[in-house]
Amino acid sequence: MLKFSVPLIASTLLFSILILITPASFLIASLSKTYILEWVFFSSPSVPVAINLVIDPYGLIFSITVLFISANVILFTNSYMREDLYIKRFVYLVLAFVLSMNFLIFIPNLITLLIGWDGLGLVSFLLVIYYQNPKSLAAGMITALTNRVGDVFLLLSIGWALNSTHWNIIYLWNSPYSSILAITLIIAAITKRAQIPFSSWLPAAIAAPTPVSALVHSSTLVTAGIFLLFRFYPFLSQSPLFHQTLLILATLTTLMAGLRAITECDMKKIIALSTLSQLGVIIISLALGAPILAFFHLITHALFKALLFLCAGTLIHLHHHSQDLRFIGNLSLQSPSITSALLIANIALCGAPFIAGFYSKDIILEFSLFYPSNAFFIILFFFATGLTASYTARFLLSVIWSPSCSLPLHPTNDKDTYCTVPTALLSLGAIIAGSLLNWALVSPTLEFFLPTHLKLLTIFVTLVGFRFSWLYSSNTSSSSAWLISATTANYASCFMWFLTPLSSQNLLKHPFTLGHLFSKSLDNGWEEILGGQGVLIASSKASSALQLTQKNLTTTHLTMGILIIPLIFLFL
Repeated sequence: MLKFSVPLIASTLLFSILILITPASFLIASLSKTYILEWVFFSSPSVPVAINLVIDPYGLIFSITVLFISANVILFTNSYMREDLYIKRFVYLVLAFVLSMNFLIFIPNLITLLIGWDGLGLVSFLLVIYYQNPKSLAAGMITALTNRVGDVFLLLSIGWALNSTHWNIIYLWNSPYSSILAITLIIAAITKRAQIPFSSWLPAAIAAPTPVSALVHSSTLVTAGIFLLFRFYPFLSQSPLFHQTLLILATLTTLMAGLRAITECDMKKIIALSTLSQLGVIIISLALGAPILAFFHLITHALFKALLFLCAGTLIHLHHHSQDLRFIGNLSLQSPSITSALLIANIALCGAPFIAGFYSKDIILEFSLFYPSNAFFIILFFFATGLTASYTARFLLSVIWSPSCSLPLHPTNDKDTYCTVPTALLSLGAIIAGSLLNWALVSPTLEFFLPTHLKLLTIFVTLVGFRFSWLYSSNTSSSSAWLISATTANYASCFMWFLTPLSSQNLLKHPFTLGHLFSKSLDNGWEEILGGQGVLIASSKASSALQLTQKNLTTTHLTMGILIIPLIFLFL
């Protein structure tokens, strides 16, 4: 009897769907048309029950990207989680995750959009707590509660949109409640995309298996909020403070993630923080009024970030489940294929020329110089770009060229087909996707004319970031030691500007102490005395005292007589 592999079947299914819909998707994208499909379940005289689907080029490109990444991630799961007893349940959860994401992409109605929105939140919680230990449970609770805040504000936006007499995203128009509706939608989106002040859940979600991180941090959960803003952009851009608010939040998030990543030693957490930084880049593009560039970088980032997480999963296997950069090194001779994929992913992250990240990230940086904006935030944006190059160089120096401090024997995965094929396919996407999408999405006539020194500013900032990381990693250099010597700054950086303690137990310390005091003084104190138990104790004592008076004793009769005689004379 043949024994089938569930991850292999699921990956084959996703690849088959991808092959079937890709030609039709490119045809619709080439026509630049949008189709709205309405499926009526049943119709009554007053209220028809139907579900709407929007088929447009951007939704189809995003769906193809999600299917491509998900198929490769599940194929990688067949090798990464081969010994897991509950791998079937894991694959089913990943498929439910992909289905929820596609619901979110193709449903243009705010109410039915909740199917995909809540589905992502529920399944992401189940995936984060897949490893049943206290760390995974704590990370899952932070993820679930933070995303639940976004769910609440999305429900509020549904209520405020009632004034438009419909909930179709495409046809929203201005009303007296447009500002409130825009605020609720922005808050709902920034919870999913982990912007300040909801950033702490994203690094915590690395407690999930690495294939989950490849989905959560690349093409699905964190991009759900961005895609919601992309869908609502024609409506939200009419709000007076929309662009300014996004610019401030995204710039601070990018800066905070970069400062945190250069002091981090956990490999998966560094990649998660780089995701947080790149999400800030995408939102800055939206804030500058370039939604097409934001969508462009969203796709390219999904491809090279999924590749980066798959390489990280392989490294974890090679180094006996260790994620610490201080115990990882000397990879170039042990696993050349993974080294090549890791280099491609990291140079794409830095925006190296002619790789996918270059076409999207570089054009966003140039657009920020061309667009009339606040110079202070532009300086912070480019400083954060230099930090990206810095922690990327530190990551590569630690993983590839530094001497290894772990055990001498490492099982290599270079001959494992389920490991090498997904990394090769995603590497191909990280190389050619940028140039393909550049021709498809960005018109050559919209290039920005900048002076030569501004054109070269991005490359200069990247090289400075590389140089700083080299000096910091060198044993003989002390020129960068002043940055880490400041204890308060280092402490703030390690705790993501104190967002991590504010989002966890420290936030509950004082309410818990107050609740414990109230419990002792009220519930177990005065309410016990004045409540039912206190009345019971007082009644029992009084009953015991009365029982003494009812005994047929001579002393009792004499006592009662002595007490009654004065009363008789008093009333006479």
